[in-house]
Amino acid sequence: MPHTTEPSLPAVPRFVDSYLPALLALSSQLISGEFHKVVREHGFSVSEWRVMASLANDSLISIGDLAQITVIKQPTVTRLLDRMESKGQIQRLPHPSDRRITLVRITPQGARTIEHLIELAREHENRVLAPFGLARAEELKKTLRQIIELHSTLPDRAEVVDKEHDLPDSVIG
Repeated sequence: MPHTTEPSLPAVPRFVDSYLPALLALSSQLISGEFHKVVREHGFSVSEWRVMASLANDSLISIGDLAQITVIKQPTVTRLLDRMESKGQIQRLPHPSDRRITLVRITPQGARTIEHLIELAREHENRVLAPFGLARAEELKKTLRQIIELHSTLPDRAEVVDKEHDLPDSVIG
C-alpha cells in the first residue's frame, strides 16, 4: 500500500509568531534551556544559579527584590536561601534601618563556587549573540532593558505565573 501524506496547508502566519511576549518567552526558554543543562551538570539547580548569578557582583539585595529579579516566588526564595546559607554560599543580614527587610549577599565561598559557571554563561551568551554582531547584540540588550524599565512599575512580576505548571511566564537564564 503506497504511503500517503497529508496535503500541505497554506502558510498562514500565526498570531504568536509576531507577538512580542510570545517571542520573548520562547527565545528565553530556548536560550535558557541550553544553559540550564550546563548549570545542572555543575551541580546547581536552576533556581540556585539564578540566585547566585544575581548576587555575583557582591550585591547586597533584599529578599523581595531577589525574588523579582530571579522570577521566583518569595517563599520559594526564602526556602532556597535557607539551603544556600547552610552550604555557606550566601549570608543574610538585617537591613540597617528597616527591621522588616532582610538583605542577602554572596559569601566569598559562594563567589568562588559560581565563578566558573559565570564564565561559561558569558561564553554561552557570546555564542548566542555572535550571529548578530556586537552592535546589534548591544542594541538588543539596550531595548530589552528599556522594556523592563518601562514595565517594571506594573503589578508584582514575581506573581505572574503559569498556574497549571506553577512556572514563571518567562524564564531568566
